Amino acid sequence: MEIKKIKETCLYIADLERSRQFYNGKLGLPVIGEVKDRHIFFRAGESVLLCFLPEASRKGGTLPPHFGSGQLHLAFEVSRDDYEGWKSKVVEAGIAVEQEYDWGRGFLSFYFRDPDEHLLEVVMAGMWEKS
Repeated sequence: MEIKKIKETCLYIADLERSRQFYNGKLGLPVIGEVKDRHIFFRAGESVLLCFLPEASRKGGTLPPHFGSGQLHLAFEVSRDDYEGWKSKVVEAGIAVEQEYDWGRGFLSFYFRDPDEHLLEVVMAGMWEKS
């Protein structure tokens, strides 16, 4: 028995519309769910990026309460062939690339920030494959 993958990743944000403009408008992630004054959800390939307002999600209700703060990190995986295109897309959207890193074995990634200062990364597919 093993876990297949992480299906959802959650970030806590300050402004739903600002996050929509960034993740959907600049990065092109489709919006798949939204509750006014609570959350917005985006499709990221086979995964889902959940963006919650922490003051709303900490109250609980139908689901258990959860919240967080600070500069969190997540990485988006792209094919080797799409890596440079994604870097160009980010730069052309007016988003500063903070760093590019060579992980060895031909794998690269680059880092940038969202409007809430979360550290986002785009990494070439295959870097963390099981041996």
